[in-house]
Amino acid sequence: MQARPIHRGIPPLSPLGRRAALGAALSLALLGGCTSVGADLPPMPEETAGPYRLGAGDQVRVTVFNDPRLTGDFRVGDTGSLALPLVGLVPVQGRTTEQAARQIEEALRSRDLFNDPSVALEILTYRPVFVLGMVERGGQTPYQPGMTVLSAVATVGGFNYRAVTSYVGLTRIGEDGQAHEYRAGRSALLQPGDVVNVFERRF
Repeated sequence: MQARPIHRGIPPLSPLGRRAALGAALSLALLGGCTSVGADLPPMPEETAGPYRLGAGDQVRVTVFNDPRLTGDFRVGDTGSLALPLVGLVPVQGRTTEQAARQIEEALRSRDLFNDPSVALEILTYRPVFVLGMVERGGQTPYQPGMTVLSAVATVGGFNYRAVTSYVGLTRIGEDGQAHEYRAGRSALLQPGDVVNVFERRF
């Protein structure tokens, strides 16, 4: 009589085992889904240290030495310019404080107000950062040098229970003047005007 081959495969699962395996697979699927929101965004590019550049909403102090009429506190307008008395609009968007001061000096010379003006410019208040999505109190918060994603979220009450907490979406105006959205980690450094979007988990 011919011997039957012996199969040494994996034994079939019991009904209880099948239910457990199905539950584990479902849990993994849900876990993968909750972390995939926004994961396809391009990662935040590495930043190189550099001087701060002015933008709409920054509050600055302009000091024109030897002329108190032109010295005062001003806000960078929506068009990226400072409206200065006797001078008019001076574009400062994207310039450093040093470059903006030289720009004002040039405007003073071109209007024959000074032969050799001397101007200093300092930032009083930075334009805010905006934090939206799954946080306790979404909205704008004042920017502070060295602010990270996590510290910005903390200022609006922290993550809520539905939040993806390992990364966020971060929208920033690039040098081309266009808004670009990235995936950023909790320790990513922010810039004034950034918009942080905290994603919602899918379960």
